[in-house]
Amino acid sequence: MTKKHFKRLMGQVGLYFLVVVIIVYSVFPFYYAILSSLKTGAELFRVDYFPFSWNFGNYVSVFREQPFARNLGNSILVSFAVVVLSLFFGVTAAFALGRVQFRGRGVLLLTILGVSMFPQVAVLSGMFELIRAMNLYNNLLGLIFAYMIFTLPFTVWVLTTFMRDLPKELEEAAVMDGASPWVIITQVFMPLMWPALVTTGLLAFIAAWNEFLFALTFTLTNEMRTVPVAIALISGASQFELPWGNIMAASVIVTVPLVILVLIFQRRIVSGLTAGAVKG
Repeated sequence: MTKKHFKRLMGQVGLYFLVVVIIVYSVFPFYYAILSSLKTGAELFRVDYFPFSWNFGNYVSVFREQPFARNLGNSILVSFAVVVLSLFFGVTAAFALGRVQFRGRGVLLLTILGVSMFPQVAVLSGMFELIRAMNLYNNLLGLIFAYMIFTLPFTVWVLTTFMRDLPKELEEAAVMDGASPWVIITQVFMPLMWPALVTTGLLAFIAAWNEFLFALTFTLTNEMRTVPVAIALISGASQFELPWGNIMAASVIVTVPLVILVLIFQRRIVSGLTAGAVKG
């Protein structure tokens, strides 16, 4: 083996080793959460790396001791509503910002992006007063409205960038055929924007699914809470005793849908993230 081939082999080995380290570092917390969710009692405090026993009592307990199924339904409803509204307003705003020439377009786009830079705590008090004035406190509509403040700016920004790269000839040909702006958006541009729509929609879904601060502040009863708040408020028999098995089981339950969505749409996600990276 020549020195050149040896260096190439060592480089490949180092690359594969780095990939394995990254995968283990990323997957191990979720894997250990699954192991912990299958343990009860003193087994939770024993370090095991393989499932020596399969006890699904924690999963049953999560749904029996609190309205966790209702909390899951709330999260699904709110997240899907946020995705639909974000994509609808994002596509229409992206068409205006990316294809229509008007004064102040750049300033408006920077303002939309600037809104997303504020931390949630900075807008929490103002959003609370607005939610209460609209009589949406302890209401899922209030959560949908609040979540739009951090999903819509990102969606508009990404879709505007993607919209700008679409060929002008398509729009000009549609206009010559008498197509309205709405027809151009829905029948000409949207079929070409599926990778970007899937990517931004999935990221908006994940953000809404995992959101905690607004959900904790704007909901009051167990029936209106989403899963992050429901997990945080799981309590044990006493103030100083937490049912870690139930918490791990609930965490696994709410993580599995995200993993499934990513695996289903992974090709479109990659296409959406790399769109516009190479121009020929």
